[in-house]
Amino acid sequence: MLLSGSDPSPHADVRSDELPHTQENPMTVHLSHPDGLLEQTDYAPVAVATGSRLVLLAGQAGVTAGGQPSSADLAGQVHSALHNVVTGVVGAGGTVDDIARLTIYVVGWTEEMAPPLFEGLSRAQASDGYSSPLPPITVIGVQALWAPQFLVEIEATAVLA
Repeated sequence: MLLSGSDPSPHADVRSDELPHTQENPMTVHLSHPDGLLEQTDYAPVAVATGSRLVLLAGQAGVTAGGQPSSADLAGQVHSALHNVVTGVVGAGGTVDDIARLTIYVVGWTEEMAPPLFEGLSRAQASDGYSSPLPPITVIGVQALWAPQFLVEIEATAVLA
């Protein structure tokens, strides 16, 4: 895949797998929305990341460190789960800007659940510094999670220098 277009980096026209990983070229996640993909503004459908360490964060639920649900509603659990994602990435040595992809599992997903899901995403943007648009997101409906009071679980991939 060629990186080109409005990317101001000195590597804008080289293959992503050819980028050197040095202190002069620290990890970056560039979000984009190529023409021809679904027209929406909530998240960027493409993230191109360069770096030398991949962080694969296990699914984070909307819970406290003690395992208690942080909220009874979907928006609150999404917000809390995203906060837990940032905590995990920071613990691995990264920042919220290093998050390249989110996979969101929602119990009993229906289209009517989109507004509270996006409310939780918006809260996380305001409180935890998630970008706008967000990195690429996939939402997957599931039958159940670890415990019946858990409504959402969020996995993340981050790329660190």
